[in-house]
Amino acid sequence: MSEPPPGSRVPFFDLTAQHAALRDELLAAMARVLDSSRFILGDEVEACERDVARAVGVAHAVGVSSGTDALLASLMALGVGPGDEVITTPLSFIATASAIARLGARPVFVDVEPDTLCLDPASARAAIGPATRAIVPVHLFGRCAALDAYLDAGVSIVEDAAQALGASLDGARAGSRGELGCFSFFPTKNVGALGDAGMVTTDDPELARKVRELRSQGQRERHHAARLGGNFRLDALQAAALRVKLPHLARWNDARRAHARAYRAHLDRAGIVTSLEAAGRGQGLALPDEGRGEHVFHQFVVRTSLRDELRAALSARGIGTEIYYPLPLHLHGAFASLGHRVGEFPNAEAAAREVLALPIYPELPGEALARVSDAVVEFFERR
Repeated sequence: MSEPPPGSRVPFFDLTAQHAALRDELLAAMARVLDSSRFILGDEVEACERDVARAVGVAHAVGVSSGTDALLASLMALGVGPGDEVITTPLSFIATASAIARLGARPVFVDVEPDTLCLDPASARAAIGPATRAIVPVHLFGRCAALDAYLDAGVSIVEDAAQALGASLDGARAGSRGELGCFSFFPTKNVGALGDAGMVTTDDPELARKVRELRSQGQRERHHAARLGGNFRLDALQAAALRVKLPHLARWNDARRAHARAYRAHLDRAGIVTSLEAAGRGQGLALPDEGRGEHVFHQFVVRTSLRDELRAALSARGIGTEIYYPLPLHLHGAFASLGHRVGEFPNAEAAAREVLALPIYPELPGEALARVSDAVVEFFERR
């Protein structure tokens, strides 16, 4: 098959236009840090922390080195360790569960809701036992998971909000309802740094203090470790870049929502949109459930049992896609010791076979989005 012409390609994600528009501001921020010679923590990080705390609507934000380290430091601050159980979803990036296991605790997987693909609240509540120390729900793909069913259950809630900065549900923003919220600023996120960066949010001053200590080798003061910690500190260069980008969060999230509406309208008009059950039989395409609240569409994820064939057809047209996630966490070799088998979490396993993320970055041109939609429609019309 011949290669598609360069002008017809649609990358899955592209920061070129975003960084071109912000280039002068980003370079000025880098120069400011260079001139200060303060590259780890310091004023830039503190200012970034204040900006994120305001954006999330909490009293405290603590900058850390990545979203993974945000999860790890949060669980450490709660004292999670050997003998503890932490309930979470099997449909997420591996860091969600590996942070639990790295502390010697046991990840307890609970299936997801078939429509939202977020942790099923009733099942999570039912899984709480005497060893349960925390629940880690994931605000998947930019929509808030429902937390009400277990907020009063007497266990700590650590929100994995890595994909959901700016999302909200029932007036509460992602990262503001649990004891702790964890954010990633990996470059592909709704606000991305120029490398790895993360943030922990909380209204609890004591937890904020513990996370600040933990990110600096557990030191309460220089050369005095109050507890065992790690090197989870946020670089000033990343904080400075984030300070340039954070004011654009609302506009970028609005653009993502507009792209999602455009996809939905185009695919709806073509008559290929169907139910989850029918999509699971290859009879069309199921679109993401927006549900309640403000979805920020970190990803626009469609579903079909013909996922692999559809992805290949789009690739042949020069259209980039991704699969989040092709294997549920309970089936990863890293968690083989937990003894899980295929079939234990059918909703997560079905999603792993069917999900496909289409391009949806804020600067995605309208004609590129239409090209993607047309290619999806043509795939189904040819069958």
